[in-house]
Amino acid sequence: MKKTIYDYNFASKKVLLRVDFNVPINNGRITSDVRMQAELPTIKYLLSQQAKIIICSHLGRPDGIPNKKYSLKPVFEHLKELLPNTKIYFCPETVGENAKKMADNLKDGEILLLENLRFEKGEEENSEEMVAALSSLADIFVFDAFGTSHRKHASTYGVAKKLPSAMGLLVQKEVESFDKILASPEKPFVAILGGAKISDKIDVIKNLLSKVDTVLIGGGMCFTFLKAIKGNVGASLVDDEKLDFCYDIIKTAINKKIKIILPVDFVCSENIYDEKGAEIYKLDKIPDDKMGLDIGPKTIKLFKKHIKKARTIFWNGPMGVYEKDMFKNGTKSVAELIAKNKRCTSVVGGGDVVSAVEEFGFEENFSHISTGGGASLKLMEGKELPAISVLSDK
Repeated sequence: MKKTIYDYNFASKKVLLRVDFNVPINNGRITSDVRMQAELPTIKYLLSQQAKIIICSHLGRPDGIPNKKYSLKPVFEHLKELLPNTKIYFCPETVGENAKKMADNLKDGEILLLENLRFEKGEEENSEEMVAALSSLADIFVFDAFGTSHRKHASTYGVAKKLPSAMGLLVQKEVESFDKILASPEKPFVAILGGAKISDKIDVIKNLLSKVDTVLIGGGMCFTFLKAIKGNVGASLVDDEKLDFCYDIIKTAINKKIKIILPVDFVCSENIYDEKGAEIYKLDKIPDDKMGLDIGPKTIKLFKKHIKKARTIFWNGPMGVYEKDMFKNGTKSVAELIAKNKRCTSVVGGGDVVSAVEEFGFEENFSHISTGGGASLKLMEGKELPAISVLSDK
């Protein structure tokens, strides 16, 4: 077990808090502060313990070069609005003399936000100099950026090896939620997989076959499975290099008595922009010039039976091109069906499907919505997350 923030006395201690404030910004204004809101419980706890908090985060991909477009200054301004009774300072540098001086001058219950970590080349390189510079700012390290936990960067991996460390509340919730569904899921356990690329899900599917009872497959990736068993997919997206893999997975599932449920009908069109020409076709009737862009009503009904009975659900990847009105019904229906199942533990991971659940307004009805797409997939692959593995043990 890794240490949590409840395992330390933070009074008058300088705490380096690694967060994920990689938020969307348009014309200097934050357009969604969901990630910042998710961080507030950890920040407020540390403030209540009279810690001196030094917050660090990345934003975008500036590739180790300072770039005004990726400055955390708008995040600083918004953080002051979220915590109006707290003194918050902004350091225009990430590390160096100024950062050290500002960190040393912090009083109990005050916050310093450092400039974008990725303005420094040493961050993504996990350089010894960057690790030493960040570590010198604080007494204790708190890691609360789950979305970066699969990366060995200076602020995620390097610092944790130098300072006494702990999981923040957000990371603790993520780890506990995935532990629950992977180590001791209540049965039936249903995995719902979608999205376009099957290559991203290969290790997830392999690992899940030893844990789940049923796998529902939608999105663009389903067509490779369907073609592997000689289904007619028209002009739909297929990864021909993965046909053998899909065939083997279906065989393995049959041998293990695991159900793999594939769509039986689709909303099809010539391309994603041709919403007016969209029509519903059964699997074996898709015209050669049309592609499946969403699961159809019969498939939704088929999926409903399994979602309704499930006691544990993991969902990754949308069922169709949900950004388009004509092709969003499958994703929306699956979200609604999971939301209605009040007796199941439901975990959703992966950027696209998280955005969809939030857009449709069902986020309150899920047991856990993961803040890290790549990190959540690594956990579902049964792999260790480097930034969490190096945190201090209890």
